[in-house]
Formats: sequence, C-alpha cells, structure tokens
Amino acid sequence: MIELRHLRSLQAIADTGKMALAAERLHLTQSALSHQVKAVESHYGLPLFRRTSTGLRFTPAGERLLALAREVLPQVDEAERDLARAHSDTRGELRIALECHTCFDWLMPVMDEFRRRWPEVEVDLVAGFHADPMALLAEGKCELVVGSAPGSRTPGRRALESWPLFRFEILAVLPVEHPLRHRRRLDAQDFEGETLITYPVPEERIDVIREVLRPAGVGFQRRTAELTIAILQLVASRRGLAALPNWGVKNYVDYDYVVAKRIGRAGLWSELHATAPRSLSQKPYLADLLSIIRQQCARQLAGIELLT
Repeated sequence: MIELRHLRSLQAIADTGKMALAAERLHLTQSALSHQVKAVESHYGLPLFRRTSTGLRFTPAGERLLALAREVLPQVDEAERDLARAHSDTRGELRIALECHTCFDWLMPVMDEFRRRWPEVEVDLVAGFHADPMALLAEGKCELVVGSAPGSRTPGRRALESWPLFRFEILAVLPVEHPLRHRRRLDAQDFEGETLITYPVPEERIDVIREVLRPAGVGFQRRTAELTIAILQLVASRRGLAALPNWGVKNYVDYDYVVAKRIGRAGLWSELHATAPRSLSQKPYLADLLSIIRQQCARQLAGIELLT
C-alpha cells in the first residue's frame, strides 16, 4: 500500500536524481530509502526506476506514482498549514538578517514561496550590511538570522535556537590572469603577501583566515567590501584574492569573469544556520520556512550538503 512517506521519497529521488542525495534530503540512511523503494516495487510487482550513467530514470510505473506525489503532497502540506492556523494564531512578523550577502540570490525565491504559503506573516529583509547580525536579535531588530551558528559568547545565547541548513565549500577566487590560475588547488602559503578581499567583519569570523591562514602563520593584506559583487569586481580587476561560497561564484566562473580553486587538499568547508529566539521556535511558519530553504537550495545550489 502506498503511503505519504513513499510519495515523499519518490519526489526526493526525482528532484536529486540519486539515492544518496535523496536520502540526505529525507534525513534517512541510503539503506532505509532503498528498503522503502523495494517495498513499493514488491507490492506492485513493478520496478519504479532504472539506474543509468546520468542517474536514476523512472519507469512508467515510477512516473505514475511520481505524478501522484506531485499532485497529492502539495495538498497535504496545504492542509497541514490550514490546521496549524486553526490551532493557533499564525500572524506575525519575520524580519530576516543575512550574515553573508551571497545568500540574496537564493533567498529571494524562498521568500516568494513563503509569502505564497503564509500571506498573514509579514516577511522582509533587514536592509543594509550587518557586521554582527546576532546583535540584531538581541536588540529585537530582527527575528531570524541566516549565517554561521551563534558562538558561546553571542549576547543572549541561551534565549536563541539555531537550526543547521546546509554545508558548503568555500573556494579561493582569483583573477583570470593570476599566475596560480592553472593550479588544481591553493594551499595556505599561496596566500602569502596577497591582498585578501573580504566582507567587513572581524577576522575570527572569516573561515579562510581562522582555519587556514592564521594556523599556517601566513602574512597577507586585507581589503573589505560590503557586497559580493563588489568583492568579485575587485578580484577581476586584479586587486586581490577572495574566498567565497561555491554557489556564490559559480555563475561568474562559468562566464570566465574570475577563476575559483579549492583551498587545501580536502577543501575548506563551512555551514549555514538559521537562528531565531526560542520564543519563535514553535511557530509553524518558521518550521515551514526552514523546510522551504532546504528544498529550494537542494534543487538550485550545486555542491551543497543538507544538514539535519
């Protein structure tokens, strides 16, 4: 018998094209997801998809159940939102502050989808660049921060709750004429004497400085810019190097505006979290927003790993 969890699994497989990625999105082990699929195939006596060199290809039987999933699951989600509204007052305000302006590109469609689902919630971005967005939470100037997880010294830390969103790689960004443009990766010593272009935040909040350059004792100059596009323009103009999220520089690399390289043998990885006051943690619209972020980013951003 087909169940909602089976439909959600088929939709995740269709969206990602791979069992491992689908299992990650569903917060399941790959073995558990495979067991689900085999149970459905056994029940109907038909295969749901075939493995190809480019991923999983749905059979006609799989396509029929996938069509059912795409018809039914949005109705189920809408019903659950209506029940949440009936259970409690879901009106409110959700002002979002960003630690990294690279998030703008993917956050705007997320907000559009959220407004469609929760029209009674006023959602907006807190304008301007914020060197310390966590302070806005403490001051009551925003309800949600998207950025790194709050540290132990964050003001009012005990009154906050944080949810992991996804893990991503930080890449070194070079001008296309840079002498190191043909290297497969950059190591700490490759930054020696270079100008590092960053957002205007304390050095301890910049991953490449904290995790790579300081431990190696590398000397560098630093220049700051508030906007990601400004950082990329400075790099393209040979004013220095940068270290930015892989999903934030992909389009610029594809158009040969800049060159991006892995940092270190294993790469430099960071995490994105959402942080809000604990008083909002039970609001159904907040949980739905986090779900939209994970779903949209899994579909749109290459090279990320969802976190649970």
